[in-house]
Amino acid sequence: MTLLTGKTALVTGATRGIGKGIALKLAQHGANIAFTFVSSVEKAKAFEAELAALGIKAKGFQSNAAEFAEADKIVDEIIKDFGSLDILVNNAGITRDGLLMRMTEQQWDEVMDTNLKSAFALTKSAMRPMMKAKSGSIINITSVVGITGNAGQANYAASKAGMIGFTKSVAKELGSRNIRCNAIAPGFIETEMTEALSEEVRAEWTKGIALKRGGSPEDVANCVLFLASDMSAYISGQTINVCGGMVM
Repeated sequence: MTLLTGKTALVTGATRGIGKGIALKLAQHGANIAFTFVSSVEKAKAFEAELAALGIKAKGFQSNAAEFAEADKIVDEIIKDFGSLDILVNNAGITRDGLLMRMTEQQWDEVMDTNLKSAFALTKSAMRPMMKAKSGSIINITSVVGITGNAGQANYAASKAGMIGFTKSVAKELGSRNIRCNAIAPGFIETEMTEALSEEVRAEWTKGIALKRGGSPEDVANCVLFLASDMSAYISGQTINVCGGMVM
């Protein structure tokens, strides 16, 4: 069963990890996929081909989506090339970890721009065609760290907590136009980033998870699929933890 046939989704930061898993899952359910990436054009082209092999239309956009002009340009091109923009997944994110006493202004600003400002810019751009269509689903990928906080990640935690407040506000502003906005807070998800951690660190993380294991990008992608589809038609303004019971 395909849940998103005829829909168009924009997924930011989609060439690896959670973002890639999300884009693949939505494509498997019939959605055409636009995605953003920052650096590797070669990797983006390969991912375009991988998505297109699923029988859908796919296009990557090299962009810093925190820039308002670029966000507007991306959305305009998506409408021109795909005809609609039905789903927005604000997934792009970075870390610049360090204790607050040593954290630089640049480390703070880089995380805020990529993690939070890009969601603001793209949501502001995407809401225009969604309001015109009187339909849409916006999904913001936050983190359990945005709920609990974490030593050494004041910038990251602040950006992800900000996303939760942003999600609730957007849901209230756009609900009357039949546009839903929800957030997903992943916990310890096994990606390229976590593979670099030592076994000791990974074991310590696992101790705090009720299911005693890390999650996969597909676990997050399945939740995105639910929120993107009509199965969640009466859900808005919510934050769903995908964390194996790390946060309850």
